[in-house]
Amino acid sequence: MTPSPAAARARTGALADVALLMPAYNGQADVERTLASFAEDAPIYALVVDDGSTPPIVAPSVPGMEIEVLRMPKNGGIERALQAGIEALAARDFRYAARIDAGDLAVPQRLAKQRARMEAEPELAALGTWTQVVNRAGEPLFMLRPPADARALRRTRMLRSPLVHPSVMLRVDAVLAVGNYRVQYPAAEDLDLFLRLMERYDCANLPELGLYYELNEGGISATKRRRQIVSTLRLQARYLNVLNWRDWAGLAKNTLHLVTPYKLLHRLKTRLGA
Repeated sequence: MTPSPAAARARTGALADVALLMPAYNGQADVERTLASFAEDAPIYALVVDDGSTPPIVAPSVPGMEIEVLRMPKNGGIERALQAGIEALAARDFRYAARIDAGDLAVPQRLAKQRARMEAEPELAALGTWTQVVNRAGEPLFMLRPPADARALRRTRMLRSPLVHPSVMLRVDAVLAVGNYRVQYPAAEDLDLFLRLMERYDCANLPELGLYYELNEGGISATKRRRQIVSTLRLQARYLNVLNWRDWAGLAKNTLHLVTPYKLLHRLKTRLGA
């Protein structure tokens, strides 16, 4: 049964206005492992958007967590799944949506820390964390440490991803105010959203580890990677600040990525630690 807005308002605890938002396509075991990784001092609500999985995703039993599965009628891609998820959370009166992807692991108290910062700074529409990238065996590969300061993020937004998407806590009303997730930029729906948010609000990062991001090398297809880079280049061209050399550097960097084999790029990132 779908909770009513009244039921959502009746929830209590320090995280009563926070919801996990996880899109999932197959991967039942990854969904279970990711949800079980959360350790908070208050009950957690999680919305898993099942993007047409076969068999359908089943809500696992996790102590201290209420889990709802929202089933999409068919597999439509992460952009549509996240769009539907935000709309569902708004209908349930949640103020914050904390992103996570199946297979990733959360650092204890991640949600409490992010919520506290966003409550203290109402101008924030998105707050990410630093992220440890690991392989399927859980072995560390490299760290992602995007700038913490909102002004620094605006300056470097084209040079590197401003926020690690699965680490981000979003203000639901701000996401809706800028048009929600969209399908216009396939595989770069996160950057599209962040750039639109930065036009009206601040975005920032907690300068501490909040997420273990699993890099599934076997699941990365050249087609998806190329689509993501092309979408990113389109966004960079649209939002280009001709007076910011970092924007030009970002364009050059992603153009190089377009012609660089993925395995070579991955080895370089691992060797450089970023």
